[in-house]
Amino acid sequence: MLEKSTKKRYNILAMVFFTVVINYLDRSNISVAAFALSDELELSTVQMGYIFSAFAWTYAILQIPGGIMADKIKTRFLYPILMAFWSIATLIQGVANSFLLLIGLRASIGIFEAPSYPINNLIVTRWFPDNERASAIAVYTSGQYLGLAFLTPVLTWIQSQMGWRGLFIVSGIIGLVWALVWYIFYRDPKEHKSISQNELKHIADGGGLIDLKSNVKGKPKEKFEMSDLIQVFKYRKLWGIYIGQFCLGATAIFFLTWFPTYLVKYRGLDFLQSGFLASIPFLAAFAGILLSGFSSDYLVKKGYSNEIARKGPIVIGMLLSTAIIGANYTEDNTLVILFLAIAFFGNGLASIAWVFVSLMAPKNLIGLTGGAFNFIGGLSAVVVPVVIGYLVKDGDFKPALFFIGGVAFLGFFCYTFVIGKVERIVPKS
Repeated sequence: MLEKSTKKRYNILAMVFFTVVINYLDRSNISVAAFALSDELELSTVQMGYIFSAFAWTYAILQIPGGIMADKIKTRFLYPILMAFWSIATLIQGVANSFLLLIGLRASIGIFEAPSYPINNLIVTRWFPDNERASAIAVYTSGQYLGLAFLTPVLTWIQSQMGWRGLFIVSGIIGLVWALVWYIFYRDPKEHKSISQNELKHIADGGGLIDLKSNVKGKPKEKFEMSDLIQVFKYRKLWGIYIGQFCLGATAIFFLTWFPTYLVKYRGLDFLQSGFLASIPFLAAFAGILLSGFSSDYLVKKGYSNEIARKGPIVIGMLLSTAIIGANYTEDNTLVILFLAIAFFGNGLASIAWVFVSLMAPKNLIGLTGGAFNFIGGLSAVVVPVVIGYLVKDGDFKPALFFIGGVAFLGFFCYTFVIGKVERIVPKS
């Protein structure tokens, strides 16, 4: 009798999805709190720009060490420890009373969230065959959009009832609970007690790296070598996806930091109303990422090349992201939201870019390549909030939107002309 094939990889994907929701909840709740927080603590737009970017200082710097950790430490243990610590830092923000303390807490969240996306990519590389991977990446990445689309109105309501301090405390408690859930239920494919051999074979035969283990028992640990770091920075095509990720992040970080302030302070919307209107671009981005992921895998299954199936949605998405500039040419708030929704829909389309790490990174350096990829991408979260803070200090937000649109166009150029053929890099010995 044939063994019935299981679908445990989808359970794992659901766990990664919810982890991403919490991850982005703790990154972006500062944007909801910003207007009230800056008023109470008397912080300027420049100071708020530094607070917004403080998370990214440590997050970007620690991407490469985070990628190394993802490769070397068992995911079941590493991830919940990180979740617990970034949730505690989130909770403590609820008692912060100074600019410097907020800077320190945001930077500490960046420290503990730094390995998260290299870990997510590693999990999907272990659990999914090649022709399902873009869809899997789209699903978990959509957590940052769908979660924020539905949570932004909830977060604005929580703040209206409990204040901005209560908002941080509630966010932190949610993350602590989820850290425990992760430790109890997550396993790598070959350690999962209820996975069928048929599912393991399906994953492995399709290119899923089920034997890609961190700290395999009974085998000596592979030591990190400086030559590994050189490998992930020596190829032009990898630089293409690194710079492209920076450009992708520029649009996303605007929505995760300055967007609510833009609606309330510069467009004159009511705070609670802004929470509901802010959800529209996030829903558009959610639709974009799912459309991108599933259509990309569909094209792969139909025999289209990676240049069409993988690059196509990203190139189109980066071009659509330049639509954010259109908000500068209207006073109609409905059109403003429309332009921003188109831009963030494009950002969603381009957000399967992690699939290039899975497809192009040297097999033994997937975590490290993911760390380098997210390091360069994370620099956008260092640069963009501060640049916007300076650009809008005189009360005009138009230069900031021109800046975001211009960076998106640079991303379009990188994915169109710099990456070249999409293929796995095999380092020469």
